[in-house]
Amino acid sequence: MAYLAGLVIVTLFFLALKYFLGLTKKEEIIISFIVMIVVFGAIAFNTNSTLNREAMLDVVTQYKQGKSVLCKGIEVNASNYTLSIGTYTFIGKKNTPYYAEMISASTCK
Repeated sequence: MAYLAGLVIVTLFFLALKYFLGLTKKEEIIISFIVMIVVFGAIAFNTNSTLNREAMLDVVTQYKQGKSVLCKGIEVNASNYTLSIGTYTFIGKKNTPYYAEMISASTCK
């Protein structure tokens, strides 16, 4: 739905350029090219962000299922770390060698 709304906004933008500014064909092509680069860049960023979030949530799911996950060469599991849901950070528990160590879930596999 958001992509459809974006398409409508871009179409209105181009109509405004054509009818109100009186640009030449060359200027219209240059502006169209720049807008397309911005739109494709936004789509690529959104796709990459979604993939990174899904990978991080997969790590969190594995941790919640009691499995160990590998983070920066360290094996993270529920017996040594707790999970801070607000920041998706693993925090070392007391009385473990990892006490107060913080590892972001986005760095795990």
